[in-house]
Amino acid sequence: MDLHRLARATGRVLLGGTLLFTGVSHLTVAREEFQAQVPSWVPVDPDLVVVLSGIAEVGLGAALVALPRWKVPVGWATAAFFVAIFPGNVAQYVEGTDGFGLDTDQARLTRLFFQPVLVAWALWSTAAWRDRHQLLRREGSVSAGRRSVPPR
Repeated sequence: MDLHRLARATGRVLLGGTLLFTGVSHLTVAREEFQAQVPSWVPVDPDLVVVLSGIAEVGLGAALVALPRWKVPVGWATAAFFVAIFPGNVAQYVEGTDGFGLDTDQARLTRLFFQPVLVAWALWSTAAWRDRHQLLRREGSVSAGRRSVPPR
């Protein structure tokens, strides 16, 4: 394995481990703290939002670690998840909600700049951006009735 592939694989596993930890935290020790971060405009019970996002994080984290052959679609799903939760981070800044040490407007604003880093990390570590054309060809072969193999 060359150094670049090793770096990507390490990044993928580290991101997966981080998501596993965060997802379990959503469901256990930090559940109330995460509930405080659910935007006031979300028309769903904050606890349900926290539980569902925790389950999604556990699933994505496990897939990043345990399913390397599916890394490209998992990378896209992880990036999409980070994009989907970004409005909650913006709401935390706009509403001035404290949580996880983000107790100043400056800290909450700074956090917003890390979300694109997470999206980039997901796409880079899984080679999802690099291999996007390969994934689209595979999906095209499925729609044409041909059997597709999982991405590498």
